[in-house]
Amino acid sequence: MAQGYVRPARPDDAGEIARVQLSTWRSAYRRLLPRHILDQLDEDWIAQQWREAVTDPPSERHRVLVAVEQAEQSYLVGFLAAGPADEAALAPQEQPDSLGERPAAVTDLLVEPRWGRRGHGSRLLAAGVDLWRADGFGTAVAWAYEQDAATNNFLASAGWQPDGATRALDVDDLLVPQLRLHVSLAQDGADPATGEGADPATGEADLPAQQRPASR
Repeated sequence: MAQGYVRPARPDDAGEIARVQLSTWRSAYRRLLPRHILDQLDEDWIAQQWREAVTDPPSERHRVLVAVEQAEQSYLVGFLAAGPADEAALAPQEQPDSLGERPAAVTDLLVEPRWGRRGHGSRLLAAGVDLWRADGFGTAVAWAYEQDAATNNFLASAGWQPDGATRALDVDDLLVPQLRLHVSLAQDGADPATGEGADPATGEADLPAQQRPASR
């Protein structure tokens, strides 16, 4: 019987995180982003960025978590990266204090499509919420593509809602619209960790600035 769990990423996970990321992007983003941009992404370079994110994070509150499917073998099937909200979480010309009380920001929330609908996204989100609360964050935000119904519906089922902020990523002169969702982490509110339905298996959550598939 297969089981799933979440744990902190380790340095030797970097290659698998990069593989999951690229395979998910190339499947999920094929209708959103130019194919040549996706084809040009360097898996070794992305793995190195993840290795650095795990071994030398900007702060103790920057975390990378991985989802594992365990049956006869164990498979890394998804991951979440988050930390204190910074300028990358802002909409154009937005002031930092607009993000709410002590905000955390999700930069990646991906589950490889072939492992979708098995609870991995919910487990990643639940583990993230527990850590954000322990780290003293009061709210959390995440950018999602407007056309990404899976991620938007998944977050909405866990109580996340659009906060009115929008932006568009410029990918090789193609503007890809995004909206920002947010949630309160207050213990007495709706639990923002119990998403139901599809996992964010399309992989179309926001991309961290250093890893966005932009022209390079």
